[in-house]
Amino acid sequence: MENNQKKILVLGGTGAMGVYLVPELLRIGYHVDVVSLDDIKSDNPNLTYTVNNARDENVIRPILENGGYDGIVDFMIYSTELFTKRYKLLLDNTKHYIYLSSYRVYADEQHPITESAPRLLDVSDDTEMLETDTYALAKARQEDILSASSYKNWTAIRPAITFSKRRYQLVTMEANTVVVRAREGKKLLLPAPARYVQATMTWAGDMAKMISRLLFNPEAYCERITVSTAEHHTWDEVASYYKELIGLEVEWIDEMEYLRMVNPDHPMRDARWQLEYDRMYDRIVDNSKVLRICGMKQSDLTPIHDALKAEFE
Repeated sequence: MENNQKKILVLGGTGAMGVYLVPELLRIGYHVDVVSLDDIKSDNPNLTYTVNNARDENVIRPILENGGYDGIVDFMIYSTELFTKRYKLLLDNTKHYIYLSSYRVYADEQHPITESAPRLLDVSDDTEMLETDTYALAKARQEDILSASSYKNWTAIRPAITFSKRRYQLVTMEANTVVVRAREGKKLLLPAPARYVQATMTWAGDMAKMISRLLFNPEAYCERITVSTAEHHTWDEVASYYKELIGLEVEWIDEMEYLRMVNPDHPMRDARWQLEYDRMYDRIVDNSKVLRICGMKQSDLTPIHDALKAEFE
């Protein structure tokens, strides 16, 4: 490694976003270390993979304290309890820490969504949900931990739904159902209340370009930034892309029937919260902040249909 070459640690770097971010960081000229549970070998002298559990304190502490990392991009999913114990260790051992939040923190009160839009954590009156650490609430709470800290070397990114070679979403369904049903010539059942709701999906390749340009960017420090395209479509339109590209047939069914199908043991808990507090919200994003900071234009981003087509091919 060259003496002036910046060194980046990517935690969970073999997932949907990491598979595009890591090559982008290498292209820029960084040295990249990846820690994940996937066993991948590198033939690039500037890229190292370590197979390990980054949630384990005994694993991550020596990596961080001995790594000399200029930047950390953290794709790990933490409970708020674990993040409370972990964030100082992360921030103490890098010049810039990029934390993966989510656009799911937003409530349904502003259209299009900007970074100042109200969050579910702050405005929801669903007392049962608020007593949990479900995904949207955990992300908001962990953002607040960073914001309330004395540290100034963090950025919280809020990606919209991200699709990639490892991830194809349709409402709350994921690739292991969407692609398999298409291959088997079987219909995919989807919740009717989401059918004509606006959805925002961003290709992971574009997400990687934006994240790489936020890294070490002075305008990104101590900011919460929605990382997303501005393009949006109804879920019905997205379903039509899947039909065109892989032959997927869908049927729109009653919401409770759908929830019982996807989570028969607890249909009114996490499955409902993801559906009703995200996929049934009109998710139209104003991405002017991330484009401005990254020096990009909406026209630099790949249309959803074209990116899906390329990934399926």
